[in-house]
Amino acid sequence: MKYRKKQAARGKPAQEVRVQHSPGGLKGRWMINSLSFVVCILAAVIIFVSMGISSYYYSNLRGNLVTRASETAGVFKKYWTNSEEQFISMADQHVADFKEKDKLELQFIDRYGRVFCSSSGLATDSIPGTSDVERAMGDKAISVFTGEDPQTGERVMSVSAPLTTNHGELIGAVRYITSLELAERQIAIVILLSIVASLVFLVLVVASNRYFIKSIVEPVMKINVIAGEIAAGRYGMRLQKVYDDEIGELCDTINYMSDEISRAERMKNDFISSVSHELRTPLTAIAGWSETLIAGGAQDREETMQGLEIIQKESRRLTQMVEELLDFSRIESGRMKLEVGPFDVSIELYEAIYMYENLLEDAGIQVAYHKEEGGYFISGDRHRIKQVFLNVLDNAAKYGKSGGRIEISLRREAGNVVVCVRDWG
Repeated sequence: MKYRKKQAARGKPAQEVRVQHSPGGLKGRWMINSLSFVVCILAAVIIFVSMGISSYYYSNLRGNLVTRASETAGVFKKYWTNSEEQFISMADQHVADFKEKDKLELQFIDRYGRVFCSSSGLATDSIPGTSDVERAMGDKAISVFTGEDPQTGERVMSVSAPLTTNHGELIGAVRYITSLELAERQIAIVILLSIVASLVFLVLVVASNRYFIKSIVEPVMKINVIAGEIAAGRYGMRLQKVYDDEIGELCDTINYMSDEISRAERMKNDFISSVSHELRTPLTAIAGWSETLIAGGAQDREETMQGLEIIQKESRRLTQMVEELLDFSRIESGRMKLEVGPFDVSIELYEAIYMYENLLEDAGIQVAYHKEEGGYFISGDRHRIKQVFLNVLDNAAKYGKSGGRIEISLRREAGNVVVCVRDWG
């Protein structure tokens, strides 16, 4: 899936961002990533345990057989008297006294490699057929064989030790054989137990992951719902912070965003209301003086010219306000330009009073204006200051109508110019 990320506002070319499809969503992705790692670890553990257990069992078994073969070879070497009959008699005696026939097999082999005595009753003159016998008699050293017995077909471990005289002459070999069936069964049981333990551990990991994912996904789903509500225009909605972690920080961020959007919405509504109010003020003055002039309310030429000047001036101010609204982005960013310069604030105040005087008198409100002599020069934007005067007078007339009187004064106080508007509503 692809979508285009628009960055025209920053002057950057559009970029293509590739979004990968995630089967199962966050839960599926989490389970796949975590379980694949756990499965690899468990597989490595099972392999390690299998190799370790096999090595342990085979090493112990081999060590036991080598020790027995070495001890038996030492006994024959110690008591050898160069008599073959004695050799055969000692071999028969060892076989007769051997008490572990159910676990091991003891064989004696002559110098030609044939079995002449066995604890299992194996026929004499048979050849074992395993490499340990040949190596033991050829190298005159203990040799071990692990594999399939050519005579029985089962897996065995056999250890052969050469039998020599005191002079080092080879007279035969002693051989211990044991079946690997029991050992391999024990190894298989241990491996099976390790696999079962791994599966139990895997189940516990899955259960803990599901619980952990639930503690993450459910808050994220709630955040998604609240974000959708905010996107639908229901500003000011808030999330309940449950955990003091990254999810909790995200909840705080969403709540802050919701509050900021709600505040921006209120500011927008207040701005629209304020703009409507500011637009209505010059329109009221224009409409009022137009009606007065049409109805012949202005009796002398000077008053007529003054009314026309007010209409013209307010028309220009209205045009300027409309132009400023067209540059709303600058107002939003707080970079609205003010035309600052020195002017006489008493003139702007008088024009504002003059604009409203007839309207206020028609509404039954008397206006009293008190001003000390002299000029009242300040530095500022005369249009904005006048708009402030008009707004204050409009509010005084709206909320102080029941009082029937508005007093306006202009004076100097501690180096400042003070304008006071009072109503008795």
